[in-house]
Amino acid sequence: MEQRTPIRDVEIRDESIRLGQLLKLAGLVEHGAAARQVLDAGEVTVNGRDEDRRGRQLVPGDVVALAGERIRVRRPPDG
Repeated sequence: MEQRTPIRDVEIRDESIRLGQLLKLAGLVEHGAAARQVLDAGEVTVNGRDEDRRGRQLVPGDVVALAGERIRVRRPPDG
């Protein structure tokens, strides 16, 4: 049975975020060029599907995986 990596929530301020921005915000890459490299190499999935578009719009609930980490896009609770 395959062990799944726990999902780490990353909060965003707006209704959506671009994939490249999320990779930087989550600390998975240091800059946009690094995001392009991992996307071009086919190392990123969104909701279990391969993704290569740095500008892909993500919304709360989307799950991004890279290098054994899984990140879920989340809006902060209203307060």
